Amino acid sequence: QLQLVESGGGLVQPGGSLRLSCAASGFTLDYYAIGWFRPAPGKEREGVSCISSSDGSTYYADSVKGRFTISRDNAKNTVHLQMNSLKPEDTAVYYCAAAKGCSGYVDYWGQGTQVTVSS
Repeated sequence: QLQLVESGGGLVQPGGSLRLSCAASGFTLDYYAIGWFRPAPGKEREGVSCISSSDGSTYYADSVKGRFTISRDNAKNTVHLQMNSLKPEDTAVYYCAAAKGCSGYVDYWGQGTQVTVSS
């Protein structure tokens, strides 16, 4: 079965850190761009970050730039999102997705992992 599974969400205080993981089963992540999304006001989901398949280029939303880092672990068929200096407004369900490119049509979605930033 082809699927993406997120993990690593939880409750953290403002200023804290979490590392989300997106693991694939049934296919290899190497050939896909992997993005992280979260719901946003007025949108179904907003793109938080993406890493390309071709040259490893990374992209970040302005709201997370300098705080979040996306990376690949090809040996584990996993993509991570390191989230530092978390703010209450980062609270959301985070979804990972696999696509042919960072602006391409999504082929696979994960089920989501909850991140809550609160004191």
